[in-house]
Formats: sequence, C-alpha cells, structure tokens
Amino acid sequence: MIKNKGYMGKILVVDLTSGEIREETLPDAVYEKHLGGLGLAAHILYARIPAGADPLGPDNMLAFVPGLLTGTGSLFTGRWMVAGKSPLTGGWGDANCGGTFAPEIKRCGYDGIFIKGISEKPVYLYVDDHTRELRDASTVWGLDTVEAEEYLETHAKEKGKKPKVVCIGPAGEKLSLISGISTDKGRMAARSGLGAVMGSKRLKAVVLSGQKRIGAHDRNEMKRLSRMCNKWVQFQPPFVTGPMTAFVGALLRVMPTVLTQDGMLYKILLKKWGTVSMNQMSPEMGDSPIKNWKGSSRDWGFRKSYSTNPDVFKNCEIVKFHCYSCPLGCGGICTMDDKYTHTHKPEYETVLSLGGFCMNQDVKGIFYLNELLNRAGMDTISAGHAVAFALECYEEGIITRKDTDGLDLTWGNAEAIVALVEKMVKREGFGHVLADGVKQAALRIGKGAEAFAVLAGGQEPAMHDSRNDPGFALHYSVEPTPGRHTLGSHLYYEMYQLWKVVKGIPKIPPMYLKGSKYKNPEKQAAIGAANSRFMTLVNCTGACLFASFLGAKRFPLFDWMNAANGWQLTPNDYMDLAGDIHTIKQSFNVKHGIEPKDCKISDRALGRPLQTEGANKGRSIDIEAMMTHYWEQFGWDGRTGKPSPETMKRLDGGV
Repeated sequence: MIKNKGYMGKILVVDLTSGEIREETLPDAVYEKHLGGLGLAAHILYARIPAGADPLGPDNMLAFVPGLLTGTGSLFTGRWMVAGKSPLTGGWGDANCGGTFAPEIKRCGYDGIFIKGISEKPVYLYVDDHTRELRDASTVWGLDTVEAEEYLETHAKEKGKKPKVVCIGPAGEKLSLISGISTDKGRMAARSGLGAVMGSKRLKAVVLSGQKRIGAHDRNEMKRLSRMCNKWVQFQPPFVTGPMTAFVGALLRVMPTVLTQDGMLYKILLKKWGTVSMNQMSPEMGDSPIKNWKGSSRDWGFRKSYSTNPDVFKNCEIVKFHCYSCPLGCGGICTMDDKYTHTHKPEYETVLSLGGFCMNQDVKGIFYLNELLNRAGMDTISAGHAVAFALECYEEGIITRKDTDGLDLTWGNAEAIVALVEKMVKREGFGHVLADGVKQAALRIGKGAEAFAVLAGGQEPAMHDSRNDPGFALHYSVEPTPGRHTLGSHLYYEMYQLWKVVKGIPKIPPMYLKGSKYKNPEKQAAIGAANSRFMTLVNCTGACLFASFLGAKRFPLFDWMNAANGWQLTPNDYMDLAGDIHTIKQSFNVKHGIEPKDCKISDRALGRPLQTEGANKGRSIDIEAMMTHYWEQFGWDGRTGKPSPETMKRLDGGV
C-alpha cells in the first residue's frame, strides 16, 4: 500500500553472517520523532550497536539512508548518507554523498538498508522490486570503484533499467581508516572511514534497481515551493573571471568590517564554477589552512595559487554534473589530456588539501590524484592531511629518505607527492605508514611526530581555517562527528538566515567588526547550536548544504517537510526534534566510551601559538568557553559534554 507520506515505512535489515535478509515495518511515530535519513539511522544504530563493539567487527552496523524528502518533488534533496561506528574516531560516524543513488533506496521500498555481520567471502547486496539477495563478489573484489561500478551496472542488471551502485575500492578492502564509499564513478561518501567498515564485512557493493512510487501528501504544494526555490537558483548575473576571485578574497582580507554574507553570492559562484570557485579566494581571505596549518596567505599568494584558478577547471569541463533533483549542477565531468578521458571535476577540498596544504602547484597532478583517490575509495581531505603531515615531519628531520623509500618529501615536490599517494593507495612501503590517516601515522612514526598532527577527535579537519572563522573551530570540536566542515560556521549561519523563520535565535546585523566574532562565546555557542540543529534537519531530509546557503526563506525546507508528510509543525518544532536527534548521536559516543572534551581540535588550528603574518595574524579562539556554552544549549553537562543520565535513560526507552 502506498503511503500518502514522504517515507516508505519500512527498512531492510541484512545479516551478512547468517545470510538472513528481512524487512521491518516502522510505525509512523518513528518518523514523527526521528524524521528520516540521519535521524532514522541514529535511532536504529544507537539501539542496536552494542557498547564497545569493534568498528571492524560483526556487531557494527552500516546504515544506507536516503532523506525524508528524497523523491517527493522537492529540490536539492537527493543526497544519501552512510552511518555506523567509525573506525577512525571510535564514535559516531557518518558520511554524506550526492549523485543518483538516494532515490533508488526508496524506489526499492525502503527508508534505509541496515547491514550487520561479516560474510565469509566477498559479496554484494542486490535489491529490486522482487529480489533481495547476497551475491558472490569475487569477480569485482580487487577492482577500483569505477571498474566495479561499470561491471555491476552491466552484469548485476536483471532486466529493464540500469541499477544504481555504491561500492568500495581497494582502500576499503584493505581496511584503510580513511576510506570511503563511492557512487556515480567518483562521488564519495568519504569521511569517518566507513569504507573500512564495509571492507571488514567483505561487502563490496550495494546494487539497487527499484521502481516503487515515492509518495507525498500534497504534491501541488510541493511543486509550488519548488518553483519558488528554482526562481532564485536560475538568477545568474555576470561575474568576474576566475583569477579575479583572488582579488575579491584579498579585499575581504583587508576590510576591518564584515558585510553579512547573502548566500546568493555563493550560489552564483557555484553555478559558474562549482566549489573550485573558492580555490584562490579562500587562501587570500584566510579561509584555507596552508602548509599543514603552519603557513598563511603569505606562503600561498596569488602567483602560487594561480595554477588552480577556477577557470582552469571550468576549461576542462565537458558537461556539468547534477545530483538527483538538483537544478544547479555544481559538479562537472572533465577530461585530462594524458590520463583519463572521463573524470569528475575535483572539489575545492581536494584541490586545497593536495595543493596549498602541501604547497603543490601542479594542477595536472591534482587532477590525477583526485581520480586515483576516488578510484581507490580514499578520502582526499584525509589523504592530503597525511601527505602534508609527512612533509613537515621530513622538514623537521623526524623522517629521512631512508624512511620514505627514497622520496624527497620537500614542500611542493609534486613528483614525490604523487608517488607517495600511490604508495598510500597500495599500502606499500612508507605509504602503509600514512594509509590510515594522521593519527595512526603519528603513532607509527613516533619521535615526537604528534606535534605536527592537526586533528579533532582523530579526524583530519577540512580545508577551512578555524582561526579565520571561530564557528569552524567550534563545530570541528563539539560535533559527534568531529572535524566536519559541513555542519556549521559563523559564515554558514549568515547564509542560512535562520533567524528569519526560527524564533529566539541570534540575529546577525548587516555589518559588523571582524573582531566581534572572537568575543561573546555564549552568543557564538548559541549560533553553533542553531547550526547543528538545522544541519541535522538538512541531513535528515537528504538536502544539500549548498542549497541551504540560499537562505531559509528561499530554500523552504520546513514547508517541504510539512507538505510532503501532512504535518503542521513550526520551524521551532523541527529545531526541537533536531536537538533530540543530535543528542542521540552524542549519547552514541558516550555509550561507546568517547569523552567529548577530548575531541577538541589541535592547538595549532586555534591560533596557539599565534600566527605572526598573513590573513589570520594574531587570531586565537577561546574554544573551551564556547564548548561549554554549546553543550549547555542542548542540556548536556557543560563540563563534560555528556547528556544527563536522565536523557540517556529516556533514549534507551525511546520509540
């Protein structure tokens, strides 16, 4: 029976140890409380993964979930998430990806696929309208992500349309703690090391081919809201050339005041270039960490960043890539002269982590490494961090050529950087030392190497400098998935414009002094808590972070949820639900022995010691005060970050 709601009302549970595959029907109350997507995953995994479970053992579970709004007619809501206990952090792990896979989970009739156990041999899960079975994956085990996906699209196909595939590459098979899960031949759910969880279960892929109808309570209202949103998306005035973006960044650096950002500007950049639009602007304004967080905009100035200016990438683009239900298309399919005729355009995070972060100006090398890491199924942010960490250890004399298999790991040595990443992918020689990320590399190298490791809860943070925006420092340190850049910052809050629809949260004036962001930790924590709640909703619905930058009145997330499900909740009601879901994730961490205060990001990223030059000169963050106030926003203990025993008890007995 088709529900007149945005959800399907069922999940699929797979036990790889016994081979059992069964459906579970969920009551409406589960969705009314936990929504879908990330909220549904948190509800199920908190209850079913036992305390102390080995992340790479049979008791850990992987959840593949679409969003509550996926397939309902809303725009920008085609993202899927994978969640489980992270082998990288030891706590809650999730990773988010676009592409075209998310609606297929619902078309197969499910709001989530939950997988536990360990198979005796490599398998893949195949699901369509009539079939649910585990199949032998020995033919594709060992193939890279593109090869495996192409093979399964052809050979797993029963009849009719081509199936949708998510899979791991050699990095996940070899249990790299920085491995992710791939789809659409190069879109990655990269963070938290969940590719290794899939590899430990000997699950090569999930292959779906469904045709079930996805419901919505009020389709006319869904269409009306989508038409309104799309009008803003299609507004695209002319803008400056790629290299000119560097001067925009420089202007923002020298201004003593900040004009509150309207996300329409970023939308214009995204539509023209994609995320690479920030390749030069971010370093100039101090948003990009340089040289393993010890450099500055002085080290990676206009002349050095010019090789990665946005026009370079746009000129390689054959066609734009749109995720499901996205009218904007910030992705792109590119060609490379000598390596690959078809490759996804590198994202900003990849370009900076393998570029300015390593002082590497070789754009062809970055294109190659992007494809290499995507095919291996390895997180480009963490891989770039591991390389830069090794470069600094080499500079400090902690490691020498004898340790690096003869590689000269000097800053910006593009040939050596390529060779090192190739070794990491193969777990070969010194590459094995780095293949599990910076934390494990520091332990393996020893000799004081940990002094150059910049981490948050064991996760390498992203390419956004927390000294430039204290909001990043807060979210890197307090989120149940630490080190994550896709949840909040002061800049994000400006663009979300939540205060226009949510009552009782801080308003941002049209203009303010830059220094004010570093004061009043209580207000900054309130902003951070609103960010976390809102992004929880975004990740429950399958929505896109970049679309949320349009602003709360142009991107009608709350109204879409009501129209899709026949609910009558206010934005504040939804923010309250999101707070409970956020608490479940934090409780998951506490249940598994994580001390939230230990997830604080490394001192170097907090301006300790102060930088003496560049865009972030003299800036430091009072993170301890912000963390305390942030935890109190959710009713957690301000000293420890732990939810109260009463809250834990309520969750244990929850729906």
